[in-house]
Amino acid sequence: MRTVGIVGYKNSGKTTLARALAQELVKRGHRVAAVKHSSERMDFFEKDTARLGEFANRVGFISPLESGVFWKKPLSLENMAPYLEADFLLVEGFKAEKTFPKIVCLRGEPDDRDLFDGLAICAVGPAHEGHELAVPHLSLDEIGKIADLVEEKAFKLPNLDCGSCGFETCYELAREIVGGTRSVEDCVSLQPMTEVRIDGELMPMNPFISDIVRGTILGMLSPLKGFKKGKVEISI
Repeated sequence: MRTVGIVGYKNSGKTTLARALAQELVKRGHRVAAVKHSSERMDFFEKDTARLGEFANRVGFISPLESGVFWKKPLSLENMAPYLEADFLLVEGFKAEKTFPKIVCLRGEPDDRDLFDGLAICAVGPAHEGHELAVPHLSLDEIGKIADLVEEKAFKLPNLDCGSCGFETCYELAREIVGGTRSVEDCVSLQPMTEVRIDGELMPMNPFISDIVRGTILGMLSPLKGFKKGKVEISI
């Protein structure tokens, strides 16, 4: 799923931008999912639901207008993404995540510069005096240009840090991709010799795990009558 982060400090307009960007991408015919990070505990709105959640590890909520599933534990983006079927994933918050490009929401404060970690594709909002930006500086009124950048530059690396791309971490490769010197195709884990897909979504595997899966399956199949070398497809 192509992913872009929307980062900024409190009251910098992250949610306003995320909403406008989602609306624009939907207008362009894309399916959009969103994930929001919060440092506070998530409370259930109804008392009965809260009581159910005291003992259940996972709680589903269904109404005539909407549905939801709540986990009683924190999930990583990689754990949650398979449940979100979309063309683009908008990630609000998660400043420490470094496997996808980001839009930086500015407040005009000196500490805004701390949000630039080499993954920014543009900045939105008032810049602090004297802070020279190395990325396009746009306003919320230019949501079309922001969406153009997202369509062009959104991606998500698997956060495996396998080193097979020549970099020690996915963050290092992500910076090069944003900078235009590398591409997502340089991520070996996203281009494996052995593909495992769950509900149609490719499961990223580092080369070591990919080789184990491939060797195990071929080792089990090769003694069987009728086996021959070639592409193997297994559906469960």
